[in-house]
Amino acid sequence: MVDYKSRLMELLKNNDVIKFGKFTLSSGRESDYYVDMKKAITMPDILECVAHLISDEITDDINKVAGPALGAVPIATATSLISGVPMLMIRKEKKSYGTSKQIEGELLEDDNVIIVEDVTTTGGSLIKAINVIEENGGHIREAFVIVDREEGAANTFNERNITFKPLLTISEFKTYINE
Repeated sequence: MVDYKSRLMELLKNNDVIKFGKFTLSSGRESDYYVDMKKAITMPDILECVAHLISDEITDDINKVAGPALGAVPIATATSLISGVPMLMIRKEKKSYGTSKQIEGELLEDDNVIIVEDVTTTGGSLIKAINVIEENGGHIREAFVIVDREEGAANTFNERNITFKPLLTISEFKTYINE
């Protein structure tokens, strides 16, 4: 049996996805590391590991796998392909043309949904996507993220009573590369 978590850490390390140094984040804050998950989610080997790790956790009562645009759409797609569970794509805002949808895919009333994301800091952007699902009749059961920066996301999801499952934390990754 493949140890997908170890394989994922190996691939992230070998592909220089998590870089250490001095970086300015999109928030303007300084950080001593940068998680380049957009690079990672364009690589089939990494996506396959991620999809297997998430699919192994999906229970029979889950009806949809959701991913907010842009970074989580490849993750949701790969997970849908491996698990056989249909996917949803969540736009940042409603389309201003056509059907004016914010959710692409078929979300039915009372569907149980897992949501996926590439990286979280506080979890705020993922909560916005969760709100869209819930406002449209879906129930978020779990939130999966490839890398948790461990800067508040766990608390954010705990306050919302949503099970938060990072595939790995930045602490785990730092320990792995220092072994």
